[in-house]
Amino acid sequence: MEPSETTYCKTMNSGTPAAVDSNSDAIPLPPSTHVGRVRLAVSNLAKSVSWYTYAIGLKLLDSSRDKLAVLGAHGSNLPLLELEEVPGVRPLGRQTRLGMYHFAVLLPSRKDLANFIQHLAKDRIEFGAADHLFSEATYLVDPDGLSVEVYADRPREQWIRNGDELVGAIDPLNYDELLAEGDGKWNGAPSGTTIGHMHFYVGDLALASAFYVDGLGFEVMTRMPGALFVSAGGYHHHAGLNTWAARSPVAGEQDARLLSWELVLPNQASVDGLTSRLVEQGYPAIEKSAFRDTWGNLVRLVVES
Repeated sequence: MEPSETTYCKTMNSGTPAAVDSNSDAIPLPPSTHVGRVRLAVSNLAKSVSWYTYAIGLKLLDSSRDKLAVLGAHGSNLPLLELEEVPGVRPLGRQTRLGMYHFAVLLPSRKDLANFIQHLAKDRIEFGAADHLFSEATYLVDPDGLSVEVYADRPREQWIRNGDELVGAIDPLNYDELLAEGDGKWNGAPSGTTIGHMHFYVGDLALASAFYVDGLGFEVMTRMPGALFVSAGGYHHHAGLNTWAARSPVAGEQDARLLSWELVLPNQASVDGLTSRLVEQGYPAIEKSAFRDTWGNLVRLVVES
């Protein structure tokens, strides 16, 4: 587990909330909005494909294009992860670059998470773990130093609120209770697995809020010193934003890094409306309906297929 995860555990429900100004008049995203596929720059495609299929349990869907592999869940043709081999890319150290902190693979059930953890233990794959109250999670690091969360949500009726905000923590996992839900049958990420959320290292929470809240239209779910968690439709978070590596440089062309992630909207009208709003707020479209935040994280606005 990375030290920043431990810090999150100790501070999520304590201290003075981070001071972030946001536009209360921002139009929220449609409740069905969710995260789509993630694309990463990696140093060795074969090594990364092997790790993501073996450790995380994703299935190789397509490797027909040179230096590019597409992976998804078993029993599904929906792409979740694209790996692009970029010549000269170097692995990252912990908290050394602004950009992606981790992307998060959401399993369909607690039973699936129990079976996943049994797989990690059996195959001696190093991981960290935590109970967030609204979810239970594991954390792994890929061959290029990029972090991956694999987690399962608790039912929404069990989530805890404090006024307008959702309460979260990083408590130790109750392994005995969790593993009792499993049956030891891990055959890879099952159908129904999705990308649940993104988490970013940013340099300034006010600038991050301007893009993700006022621009994209996410709603603030939880504030804490040095971090902000935002979502659509009342989810605990579709994007986490933290300043735990604020003095680091932005990930560059020679770094393993996030190339893009998708924000999936219900229809073309939603995409067009959000595109227009971002342009009006001064964020230039890099490509059609694709925008970068201050730290180079590229989000593509796409329609639910």
